[in-house]
Amino acid sequence: MSTPSATSTDVPGTPVPVLSFSPVVLSVPGRPVDLHVRVSVPATGTRLPVILLSHGHGPSNNLSSLNGYAPLADSWAAHGFAVIQPTHLTSRTLSHLVADAPGAPDFSRSRAEDMTHILDRLDVIERTVPQLAGRLDPTKVAVAGHSLGGFTATLLLGAGLKDPDTGNVLHLAEPRIKAGVLLAAPGGGGDAFNGPMAEQWPIIGAVDFSTMTAPALVVAGDKDDSRHFTDRGPDWHADPYTLAPGPKTLLTLFDAEHGLGGIAGYDAAETTDENPERVAALARLTAAYLHTQFHPGTSEWQAACEALTTGPDSVGRVEGK
Repeated sequence: MSTPSATSTDVPGTPVPVLSFSPVVLSVPGRPVDLHVRVSVPATGTRLPVILLSHGHGPSNNLSSLNGYAPLADSWAAHGFAVIQPTHLTSRTLSHLVADAPGAPDFSRSRAEDMTHILDRLDVIERTVPQLAGRLDPTKVAVAGHSLGGFTATLLLGAGLKDPDTGNVLHLAEPRIKAGVLLAAPGGGGDAFNGPMAEQWPIIGAVDFSTMTAPALVVAGDKDDSRHFTDRGPDWHADPYTLAPGPKTLLTLFDAEHGLGGIAGYDAAETTDENPERVAALARLTAAYLHTQFHPGTSEWQAACEALTTGPDSVGRVEGK
C-alpha cells in the first residue's frame, strides 16, 4: 500500500519537515506588552488546521512561553497542523514587566483573550510568516493546553468561571474553536480544593464545567497527584471529562505524572516522569483525535487507540461519552 500524500491534511501522511517562525508580534490595545507568538507548520501542505497551544506555569524560565512544548508542537506540525503558541502574561519571561498589571497573577481572562486575538489576526500571521500565505484553514481550529494552559482551554471550550470576589460568572467561549485537548488540566473546586496553593490561586477552583459543551480529549496521568491543590489524588485531573457534558473522551496515561512524560520541553530537568516513548504516543494520539474531529468519519483515532492502548505495551486507556 502506498503512503498517503502529505500535500493536504485531508489524509495525513508520513511526517514532513517543519518550519518554525518566532516571534510574530501582535499589538493588542490595552495589553501591557505586545503579544508574541511562535508559529510551527509543515513545510508542505495546504488547508492546514490550526492548533492554539496554551503553555502552563512551570518552574522554568522559558518553557512557559512560546519557546516551550516542542515535543508536541514539532510532532503536530510534522503531521499537518499549524501550531500557534503565544507567550501569555503569566510567563516567567514577562514577570518583571507585568507583575503589577491588572489581572495578575493568574491573568485568567487575558490568557483566554490571547487566543481570540490570534484568531482575529490569522491573516496577519499568514502574511508575516514566510511561505505560509493562503495555507491555513480558519474553519478548523482547536485549542490545546497543559496544566494552567488546560485551564485556559476549558474556558475557550465553554466552561464558566465564577469570580471568587464578586460571584459573577464569566464566559470566554470562543466559537471559532471546534475541539480541544486538555493535558493535565485542573479539576473542580469545592471542599476538595484544599491544598496549600488553593488559597493563593482560588480562580483555579472556580471553573464550572457544566457549560463546556465543545468536543474535547481530556488527558490525565494516573500518577498525577497534585497535592498542592487537592487531596483527591490523580482523579482530580479527570474532572473536565467527568463534570462536563459530552462529547468528551478521557485518555488516562499509565504511570504518568504532571509532565505526562516530558511534553513541556526536550530533556527538561523539571520533568519527574521522563518517558520519550510516552510523549511520542501522546503526540500521535492527540493528532489522531484532532484529525478525526476535523474530518468526521475517518478512522485515524480508532486506529491510533487500537495500536497504543491495547495489549501488554498499552500506554493508557480510553473511554468516552
